[in-house]
Amino acid sequence: MSTGAIKMDQEVNLYRNRSKTTKLLSLSGVICIVLLLLFLYCIGIFDGELKVKPAVFSGGILLIMLGLLVNGLLSLRDKSAQISLNKSHFSGKTTPMAKAFGAGNWDDVTAINLQKVGGDTLVVVTLGIASNYKDRLSAMLWKMAYDEASQQLNIMYSASVIAIEPSELYELFMTYWQNSKKGSMIS
Repeated sequence: MSTGAIKMDQEVNLYRNRSKTTKLLSLSGVICIVLLLLFLYCIGIFDGELKVKPAVFSGGILLIMLGLLVNGLLSLRDKSAQISLNKSHFSGKTTPMAKAFGAGNWDDVTAINLQKVGGDTLVVVTLGIASNYKDRLSAMLWKMAYDEASQQLNIMYSASVIAIEPSELYELFMTYWQNSKKGSMIS
């Protein structure tokens, strides 16, 4: 995606890439099947011996994965933009945290970085005035996003379900942020 022709007053909307989403959901389905087999083995279906701790662990992880899989399948119906950037705000729905957070103001951004988390590379937007956004996130998400040492909020956006790569998403965020400070054209 080239940012050369985008004017600052234009909004960029990035939509779900169905093939990327299908691959992610397929992988989640395979993991669920493996966890189900592990759970069945742990409860003694195959060898008649009950293994309680592994059964509880694999059953718990299986329930979480099934919940995420069902949520992912239901989200396929959402045809709206997964990430939106304009001259004054940014918003996204590619992570639960970003979805709950809603729209952020470029004026509050202090840094934007790429960060590897598990198997995904995320764009991390750091906000300096965290108190402005405290009421948007649940207590659990707030604890994940808020860095007490720096008193900043870190909101993460993933490129795993949209049609561009993490580095391109990072460049788009950087371009909009830098140009929001200048009030000029994106070049």
